[in-house]
Amino acid sequence: MHPIPSLSPLEPVEPIRVSVIVPVLNEAANLRACLDSAFAAGGEVDVTVVDGGSADESLDIARAAAATVLSSSVAGRAHQLNLGASRSHGNVLLFLHADTVLPPGWLAALKGALSHDARVVGGGFRRRFAHPSAFLRFTCWLAGWRVRWWGCLLGDQAMFARRTAFAAVGGFPAIKIFEDMEFSLRVRKLGRIVLLPPCVLSSGRRFGRRGALRQTLSDFDLTMRYLRSRPKGR
Repeated sequence: MHPIPSLSPLEPVEPIRVSVIVPVLNEAANLRACLDSAFAAGGEVDVTVVDGGSADESLDIARAAAATVLSSSVAGRAHQLNLGASRSHGNVLLFLHADTVLPPGWLAALKGALSHDARVVGGGFRRRFAHPSAFLRFTCWLAGWRVRWWGCLLGDQAMFARRTAFAAVGGFPAIKIFEDMEFSLRVRKLGRIVLLPPCVLSSGRRFGRRGALRQTLSDFDLTMRYLRSRPKGR
C-alpha cells in the first residue's frame, strides 16, 4: 500500500465533490433531521441512504428528502457503507450515522481542510451528544485529543475520506463492530487526518438504559480488547 502523492499546500487540487452516505435500519425517529443537515449544504452534495431492511418509515423519509435510496441484502453497517460508496460519485465520501446531525457550515469546513492539500486524506468533526451529562461532555473533549494524538476517529464523528484513500484501504472491513475505528486506523497511515471544529450533534440514546458512565466504561473495555486482538503491524 503506497501513500497518496502529496502536493504543496498552495498547489490547487481537484475540486471537492462530496457524497454523504447514511446507513439505516429503523431510523425513522432520527433520519429526517440527519438528512436535513446534509442537504442544508445545497446542491453541491449528493446523499445516499442505504437501508438494511427497515420496517418503519425510514425509506419514506429518505425518498421524501430526495436522497438516493439503496436496499442492502445485508443488515450490517460496514456492508451498507461500502455499498453506498460504490454507488456514489463524489471524490470525497462522508459517512454519517442516521442519529447524527451535521453542523451549519460543515461543507465549507470540509472543503477548506481538503481543497489545497492532498496530504490530508480524511478526518471527522468534533462531537457532542444530545444528552445533559457533564461526563459525556468530558468524553467529547477527550475524543478531540484522541484524534490529535492517535489519528483515530469513530463513526459518530461524521468521518470522511478521499475516495482514493477509501479505495486504498479496501473500504470498511467486514466486521460487526469497530468497523469505523479499524477503517480510521488504516486511513491514517496514508496521510494527514484532520479534526474539524464545528460539532456534530449525536444522539445520546445509547446511554439511556445503563447511564453515561457505565456505558462509556463498557465501551472502553470493548475497545481495549479489540485493540489488543488486532494483528501486530496492521
